Amino acid sequence: MKCRRCREPAVIEVRRHNAAFCGPCFVHHCREQVRRAIDHFHMLGEGERVLVAVSGGKDSLMAWEVLSDLGYDADGLYLGLGIGEYSDESARYARAFADERGLKLHEIDLPADYGYDIPTGSSAARRTPCSACGLSKRHLFNQAALDGGYPVLATGHNLDDEAAVLLGNVLRWEEEYLGRQYPVLPAGPGFARKIKPLVRLTERETAAYCVIRGIDYIVEECPMAGGNRHLGYKEDLNALEDRSPGSKAAFVLRFFERAQPRFAETVVEEREALRPCVTCGAPTPAEVCAFCRLRERARSGASNG
Repeated sequence: MKCRRCREPAVIEVRRHNAAFCGPCFVHHCREQVRRAIDHFHMLGEGERVLVAVSGGKDSLMAWEVLSDLGYDADGLYLGLGIGEYSDESARYARAFADERGLKLHEIDLPADYGYDIPTGSSAARRTPCSACGLSKRHLFNQAALDGGYPVLATGHNLDDEAAVLLGNVLRWEEEYLGRQYPVLPAGPGFARKIKPLVRLTERETAAYCVIRGIDYIVEECPMAGGNRHLGYKEDLNALEDRSPGSKAAFVLRFFERAQPRFAETVVEEREALRPCVTCGAPTPAEVCAFCRLRERARSGASNG
C-alpha cells in the first residue's frame, strides 16, 4: 500500500476513508480530523484556556497532545479514583506524559480529598461502579474547570465511544440523553463548556496515533468495567463497521447534524429547572446534588463498615 498523501509506503489503512497513510501523514490526518471537529462544532475560541481530563489512557493523552500541538493553552487534570493498582498505574502514565512534554497536570485524589473511592462509593450508594465513576468525574471535572478559571473542559471521547452511547440511547429512546449527546455542551451558570475533540476519530486510530507518536499509555481496561453494556455495543458496532466501513461515522455524525437538534430543547428545559445544591453549590434539580448524596452515602458506608 502507498500513502494517499505522499505515496511513501503506508503503515495503516483507514477503510472508511478508502485511504492508507505512512506514519507522518497519519499523524497529520489525525490532527486535521481534530482541527475539523473544533472548527465545525465551534469548540474553542482563540486564546481560550482548556482543561483536558486525562486518565492515562490513549484517548485522553492524544487529545491533550493534539490540542497543545494545535496551539491551544491546554492543561491536564487527573482524577485518582482509588481503584487499587489500576489507579496507581494510570496516574504514573499521566504524570510521565506531562513531565516529558513540560505540560501542567492538576491532580485530584478522590479518597484523600473526598473521603471515598469508587469501589466503596458504588457499593454504599447501590450504583454500578461505572455509574458512580461517571457521576464523580462529571462533577469534579466541571468543578475543577470552574475553580481553575478554565472556560472549556475537554474529554477524550472518540467516535467509537459516541457510537456505543448513541446506540444505547436510541434503543431505549432516552430523549434526555439524546439531547445532551453532542460534541459541545455550552457553558451556563455552574457549567464550563464541554467539548469532545476526538469525535471524528475511532479507537483504532487513536491507538495507532499513540504508537506512531511514542505515547505510552495504560493498556489494561478498568477492572471494574466488566458488564458495562457499552462494551457490548462497541463489539456489535465493530462487526457492522467491518462489513460496511464508514457506518459508525455516518451513524454518529449524521445524528449530530440531522437528529440531535430535535432533542436539544430538553437540555434547555433541564438547565432552567436547576438550582444550587445546598451542600456544594453545584447546579442540581434537587435540594442536594447527586454527587453530594453519593459522597455522603459512601462515607457513611465506610464508617459503618
